[in-house]
Amino acid sequence: MPRDEGSADTARAASRTTDAAAPRLREKVGYGIGDFGFNLYWANISAFLLIFYTDVMGLAAAAVGTMMLVTKVVDAITDPLMGALADRTRSRFGRFRPYLLYGALPLALTGVLTWTVPDLGDGGKLVWAYATFTLMMLAYTVLSIPYSALSGVITADSQQRTQLISFRFIAAFAGTMAVNWLTTDLVRWLGRGDEALGWQLTLSLYGVVAAAAFVTVFLTTRERVLPPPQQRSAVRQDMLDLLHNRPWMVLFALALIIMVTIVMRGGSLAYYLKYHLGRPELTGLFLGTYALALAVGAGLTPLMTRYVDKRRLMAWLMAGVGVVSCAMFFVPAESLWTMFALNLLVGLMLGPKSPLAFSMYADCADYTEWKTGRRATAMTFAAATFSQKLGGALASATIAWILAGMGYVANEAQSDASRLGIVLLLTAIPGGVALLAAWVMRFYPLDDAALARIQADLHARREASA
Repeated sequence: MPRDEGSADTARAASRTTDAAAPRLREKVGYGIGDFGFNLYWANISAFLLIFYTDVMGLAAAAVGTMMLVTKVVDAITDPLMGALADRTRSRFGRFRPYLLYGALPLALTGVLTWTVPDLGDGGKLVWAYATFTLMMLAYTVLSIPYSALSGVITADSQQRTQLISFRFIAAFAGTMAVNWLTTDLVRWLGRGDEALGWQLTLSLYGVVAAAAFVTVFLTTRERVLPPPQQRSAVRQDMLDLLHNRPWMVLFALALIIMVTIVMRGGSLAYYLKYHLGRPELTGLFLGTYALALAVGAGLTPLMTRYVDKRRLMAWLMAGVGVVSCAMFFVPAESLWTMFALNLLVGLMLGPKSPLAFSMYADCADYTEWKTGRRATAMTFAAATFSQKLGGALASATIAWILAGMGYVANEAQSDASRLGIVLLLTAIPGGVALLAAWVMRFYPLDDAALARIQADLHARREASA
């Protein structure tokens, strides 16, 4: 990323007293639109990539499970590196916004390649899957880490951050809803009988829309919260600061655990509808309304945080997700609408998770600055994203390994053991993981009173430096 020499940080230091100002509606909406673009990819990865590899590309489930774990672990390792790079970027557009402009095209191209079926044998297709998925997730990281960090520097006010990030996840779940409802139809319409071509063209369309969303973020947002002017810390110091940041350590564990719940439920639902209920035509309806419930839950988050502490609210919601998910195990296959209703309820309770967690990450960046005098916003988000991706990788791999271990055969009637595995992957297993997340949340130390003290101290420091 090009560097502009001069006094950009010094010139903007005088505006530090505005760091808690409320962003205007235009900026909140513009920022939020970015996650609509990201979820055109993420929702496809969560809901369809595994079944694309097994049922369209024809790869063995066990091999796909190992591939997704290996590639996502490699991808997750790049997150802290990207965070360190973004924190040290200097440009006339800021630290984080330039990546939204320059990274859109590589992500679009690698996305199309990932959903392309090459004319190769099984071994060649597996190598292709390793290479293209790794490249796509690297391109995704280059965009997503600066985008997440941007929410921590648009405003320093904790409640305003929650509102800003709620806009983000309303748009995110709208993107998920669009993917879940439209993708299978788009594949059929664009492919005209050629499923592989349909996937390729569908991802081409999504790439164009996502690129427009990223450019919108670049044009509508502003970076206000800057590191202390005298800060000159090494990457190693940034990592050490995080390891001594107790709130962040709790969130690191929490992100991994919750992502296992989310990805396991999302990745197994298509299998559940196709092979357990025998109603694959309902995939769009189930996934689309589930995404709508997630969006509604995200939209209600700022209202809930007015009355309930973020820490307590997160614990209550994850406990509810755990109880309802476990209850779904006992719903018989013929009780379709009971399953539908419980799935919506889980979506409503999971929806606030993302706005709450990402608002807490920004609070953790403030905590580090308050405690050490150093700020590494992108590194804070990047290391958290590392945890999320690792959780997603474990979930995806677990799905594939359980399917393989229980005798899954693509596009065939499943054995009783295979069907049981599919049911467990949607219900009891992620339910138990959600209950674990609720227990972990009790160790998070930043309540509303502590955050108010931290924000007041930081604001006083910034006024003094200005």
